[in-house]
Amino acid sequence: MGILAWIIFGLIVGAIAKLIMPGAQGGGWLITIILGIVGALVGGFVAGALGIGDDGNPWDIGTIAISVLGAILVLFIYGAVTNRRV
Repeated sequence: MGILAWIIFGLIVGAIAKLIMPGAQGGGWLITIILGIVGALVGGFVAGALGIGDDGNPWDIGTIAISVLGAILVLFIYGAVTNRRV
């Protein structure tokens, strides 16, 4: 599958990560879904490197699980970096 499939996959996984992630992350839905795409891509490539998912196919249950975890991790890091205390 091409990069377009990974982007669509990342949009879906980013939305799932946004629903799972507690609290409000700054930036709204657009930034959250973009970060979800980044996390999903990273998680998908890690899953492929570990041999968990089918190489190049994001629609595998192992790839989905690791991509959701990657997206949640990226959202958490973004929230920690952008958290401004008054």
